[in-house]
Amino acid sequence: MDDSEQSEQMSDDTTPKPQTDPAHFFSTDIRVGRILTVEEFPAARKPAYKITADFGPAGVLATSAQVTNYSPAELKDRLVIGVINLGKKRIAGFTSEFLILGSYDEEGAVHLLSPEPVAAPGHVIG
Repeated sequence: MDDSEQSEQMSDDTTPKPQTDPAHFFSTDIRVGRILTVEEFPAARKPAYKITADFGPAGVLATSAQVTNYSPAELKDRLVIGVINLGKKRIAGFTSEFLILGSYDEEGAVHLLSPEPVAAPGHVIG
């Protein structure tokens, strides 16, 4: 499932997912990142940006994200929450290396999750 299919599924699904083993959740590496760059991504099927973020000791990673309800200036230097160990995925010739987390409103717009201002790149979310 690419980012656009995932976005459609998440924004349309209001039914809670079934119970899962906590080990599945705790196997994900969720960390604080700081957005370094935001670029237009015209090759994406749905409006998206190419974003790079600094995850501290975990390194600088890139992703494609359908967060165009934010301007690039609003995103630059923003602290975000990302899942960094889901593997790499090719999206329209671009390698996405992490999943930026947010919630969806009724219109399907993404509202990014943000840590407290004292958080720093690389801090673990648990």
